[in-house]
Amino acid sequence: MRRALFIAGGLAGAFVFWLFAVWPPPSWFRTHWPAHTAFMQMRGAGPANRRADGKADGRTGGPVEYRPVPLDSIAGAMQQAVIIGEDNLFLTHGGIDYLSLARALGYRRAELDLRSGRDRQELLAVLPKAWERRDRLRGASTISQQLAKNLYLSASRNPLRKVKEAVITWRLEAALGKQRIMELYLNVVELGDGVWGVEAASRKYFHRSARTLTREQAAALAGSLPFPLRSNPGLRPGRMRWRQNLILRRMRGELVEVPRTEAETSDADSTPAPLPPDATDTVPPAVEAPPPEASVVDSVP
Repeated sequence: MRRALFIAGGLAGAFVFWLFAVWPPPSWFRTHWPAHTAFMQMRGAGPANRRADGKADGRTGGPVEYRPVPLDSIAGAMQQAVIIGEDNLFLTHGGIDYLSLARALGYRRAELDLRSGRDRQELLAVLPKAWERRDRLRGASTISQQLAKNLYLSASRNPLRKVKEAVITWRLEAALGKQRIMELYLNVVELGDGVWGVEAASRKYFHRSARTLTREQAAALAGSLPFPLRSNPGLRPGRMRWRQNLILRRMRGELVEVPRTEAETSDADSTPAPLPPDATDTVPPAVEAPPPEASVVDSVP
């Protein structure tokens, strides 16, 4: 019994260590840019995969474009577009949007309060469907979760990896705050083959800096997500243009409610409906840029 308890304790300790063991720790990114991320490494864009001519030896194979810039060097429209397109509650949630996760599983109530018996009953009723609805959970992933995955993990949907993603997300929220999370996300998000971050994408697709992006261009980049290798402003498939139009309409104040799963599976090569010419501008506020002295330029060694 004593030996069994010792082994069980060792396994539990190893699991906890695995959950929290990431390098560099989230607090490192308060003042440093990542030299590369786990997603870059997965795509063959990390330093270990790069040849002398700057090309990557990984799966995508093209030149690596990555230019991190401070948040105040990225147009406010870009920040608004990704919030609308990816995470409407970014400014208010604690890293994980539990209501969106529940709705992805089929939860139908307007709110989720675990103190409410009706809410608990509805949630318990949909939990057995979690495995068959696992593909829909991607649409409920917050910007903070996406950053955790990009920096440290992979695209795997292994349940244990999702637990680690949640732990990293909470640590990022605690260590960095919303401004820095948005700044890092916009600089490391994948936006095409070998294109990492909004500054690199803006120069590649629109031949301008991220500071001068228009609404239409910002919505096009946000509309590329979450499938940027086959849906980006360089390829312009129907799905990207459909999402661009949806995001623009919401930025202009229209209450357009479309399930995230429909947006992600719509690949029809059709021209989106025209935008209203004089809709009111009611957009989520941009994340306030950090003061100049907080700008960071260092890289992870």
